[in-house]
This record gives sequence, structure tokens and C-alpha cells, in this order.
Amino acid sequence: MGRSRRRSRRSSQTASPQSPLHVAPPGLPGGTYKPLTDAQIVRIHEASLDVLEQVGIQVPASECRDIFVAGGATVDEARDRVFIPRQMVADALAAAQNEVTLYGRDDARWDMTLGGQRVYMGTGGSAVKVLDLDGRMRESNLADVAQIGHLCDALNNIHFYLRPVVARDIEIDVLDVNTYYAAITNTTKHVTGNAYTIDTLHDVIEMCELIAGGAEALRARPFISFITCWTVSPLRYAMETVEVLTEIVRQGLPVFISSAPQSGATSPAALAGSLVQINAEELSGLVYCNLIRPGCSVILGYVPSVADLRTGNFVGGAPEFALMNAAVSQLGQFYNLPVYNSSGLSDSKVPDAQAGYEKGITGLAAALAGANYIHHSAGFLESLLTVAYEQYVIDDDINGAIMRCVRGIEVTDETLSVDVIKEACFGDGHYLASQQALKMMTTEYQYPHTADRARRDDWEANGAQDMRERARAEVRRILKTHTPKRIDPALDAQIRAQFDIVLPPKLAGL
Repeated sequence: MGRSRRRSRRSSQTASPQSPLHVAPPGLPGGTYKPLTDAQIVRIHEASLDVLEQVGIQVPASECRDIFVAGGATVDEARDRVFIPRQMVADALAAAQNEVTLYGRDDARWDMTLGGQRVYMGTGGSAVKVLDLDGRMRESNLADVAQIGHLCDALNNIHFYLRPVVARDIEIDVLDVNTYYAAITNTTKHVTGNAYTIDTLHDVIEMCELIAGGAEALRARPFISFITCWTVSPLRYAMETVEVLTEIVRQGLPVFISSAPQSGATSPAALAGSLVQINAEELSGLVYCNLIRPGCSVILGYVPSVADLRTGNFVGGAPEFALMNAAVSQLGQFYNLPVYNSSGLSDSKVPDAQAGYEKGITGLAAALAGANYIHHSAGFLESLLTVAYEQYVIDDDINGAIMRCVRGIEVTDETLSVDVIKEACFGDGHYLASQQALKMMTTEYQYPHTADRARRDDWEANGAQDMRERARAEVRRILKTHTPKRIDPALDAQIRAQFDIVLPPKLAGL
């Protein structure tokens, strides 16, 4: 395939993260795990092009369809299907931006350059339930958006904040601006969300332009981005969302085009067939966005998932989920384009052993494959329906271990350690007190903050708490003692005067 030479303003991760990020910082390159061979990737690509030419995308009469036709697509009006020839895909790939940089708000540690095999892990989703620290299940609300953001601001292995819950207590016409406000005022990490209408999209953008210091400043350092679930699998566009997507691209802000078919339900039961379908959907979106604005800041949003064929239920902790989310990372690398995908889901209802192993398997697969923006990697339970506060702390520990695996093993003259081995073998035979061990204690090894490594006697003497209990205590400590960097009170007053902000000032740090 022809590869574009467009580049974003930042070509590499240059932040200097503070301890303990230096052991396994965000943006480390993955790519060591490859479930697909090069030949298999080419076959999936060619099959995806066949689907776009022969099956097409269902797009009713609309501006979207007109844009496709003007770009060279053909239409079956009786079936409302748009057929996209291979050349249109090739043109989009040539125009596409290979790297997209997302910025932190006033904190360059959290700038992220998506592309290549650089790995970032963060929150995500649209949960409608929260498992409180007291074990009570309830509906999610706007305060959760703020407080989870506050919590994640202190968790170094959660690299971005994609609003994780739906504020069920907010009216739809002010939901978007309030969700972004609650997130932005509680973390300096990059914030991602969505917009339900063009009007609410404009509200969010105008508010963020105020925070950034103007329209040009926001586009120079976009500390927000948007997700659009613009497809309804299989191969059909959701037109209201397409209108929002079109406006985001025209506004020049970063956007993730998210497609999430379920293998066996809304995509073929064969995993390879699901990859062909989701790839066709993503390529169609890439074509569309680049017809609107060539070289726009668009990130391929592959989120392949799985249905349990015995029940038809969505499942997030399956090994097939892990395989496909690793495989789509390879597709993005084949096209030399940034990839948004998923990991860290669990079908368990509580933070337990099932949640731990499902999150570990799916997160490790996606990260080692070199996925760029791995959302859902923290907080989720019950197949995307529920988040638990303590789960964010547990998943931060898991993500730290995963990122350490992504970093891999450095093989140099020094690390081969021939002289160190010689010294130990000709001396007392121990390494623990060696200069190398002392030097590498904080540079070679990732230490958990919540997982327990104490001896049983010490563990029992300290209360014999399990990981969930320790995580709950850590949540309470962070929410009590950590203070995110807030926005200026005068600016906040201006925002509250211009928009219908309902979050209590206390939850915005005022």
C-alpha cells in the first residue's frame, strides 16, 4: 500500500514523566505480539476492499451520500447502498494523517502522539451503573464523571480520561457540555467524549476554546477529542451521528471513528470475517472524513467484540476479544495509521479473580500488539454496564504491569552482566546487595501499589486485607488528599455565565 508522509507537530513521545512513570512510561512501543502473519493481513485488506466494492455501505439520501458520490463512489438508490472503489480507499490512505497528537491540559506529561506502535492506556465507555465503595449498586451521575476523573488524575498508569459513565441525572440538551466540564475540571489528562447533536458539539467546542485561550489555541493543542459511533454494524451508517462526525471534521478537531461489531451477532462468527467487516467499515469512514477535509485528525476506531454464541450475550473478557483487538492493531500498522481499540473489559459483576484475569489477558494482548489508544482499560465490570471506583486503582496496577511488559528487555553490554556474574561467582554468590541491583532497583522493576507481596505473617499483622479492600482505601485516600490542577475561578465564572453548568462548584474544586 502507498503510505502517506503527513506528520503531526510532534513526531515522538518527548515527555519526561515523573516517578514512578520512568519505569514504564506512556507511549512505549509495542508490536511484539502478532496474531496475524503479513500474508493474512494482506488477505484481510483485499477482502475488505471487495466488501466495499461489492456490498458497500448503507447510506440514505443525504449530504454524506452526496460527498461520497462527488468523490467517485457509485450508488444503488433502491437499496441506499454506496459502493466505494479501491482507488478511493488508496487516495484516502495517501491523504490520511499518520500521527495524531492529543494534548494534556496544561501538563505536557500527558501529551500523546498516536501512531506507529506507541501504546497508551486509559478509561472509556458509557456505563450506566456504579458499584459504590460501600458495595451499593446505583445509577451513574454527573458527580461520578467528576470524581472518577479526580481519581484517575492521580493514577499514573491511566494515561487519558475518556468519560466512563453516562450522567443519568442530566437533561440531554446540556449533557455534553456538563460531561466535558466535569471531566476537564478534574484532570489535566487528555479528555475524550462524545456529542449527541451539532448544537451540543458547538457548546463543548466554545467552552473549550475559552479554556484554551481561543479557537486557534485549542486547535494548536487540542486537549479534547471526540468519539463518533457512526456505524451500525453490519455496514450501515447512523445518519444523526454522521452529521456530528461531519461537523467535528470541519471544525478541525481530533475524532475517533468507532465501529464495534459483535462477532457472531452483528459480524460473522468467523473471527477473520469479523476483521474483514470492521476493517471495511473503518476504511469507509477514513474515506469519508478525508473527502470532507484531506489530512484531518482522524483515528481508526476498531472495537471488535464477541457474542457468546450459546446465549447471544455481549462478552468482553473472552480470549477471542483479546485476539481481535490485537489483530486490528496490526491492521492500523499495515496502513501506518493511528488506532483506537479496546481492552480491560470483564464480564464479572465485582472486582474478583475473574475480573483480574480477563483484564490482564485482553490488556496485555492489545498493548503488546502496539495499539495506540486503548480505552476501557480501567474501571469496567459487567460487560460494559458497570464501573467500580476501586477497580480503577486495581486496573492502574494491572496497566503498570502491562506497560512494563511492553517495555520489554533491554539487551546491551551492560545488561548482559558478564562482569556482574563473574564478581558474584568469585565472591559470595549473591546479587541482592550488588551495585547493579541497587542501581536498577527503580529503573528495571515495576512495583505494584495495591497488589500485595508481603509475607503471610506481615499481611495478617496488617489486617489480612484482600486487594479490593486495599483499593477501596486507596480511592478514599486519593479523593481526600489529591488535588487536581483546576481552572482559574474567573474563567470558571465566565463558563458558568455562558453555559448551563450544573456541577456543584465543590466538585470543580471551587
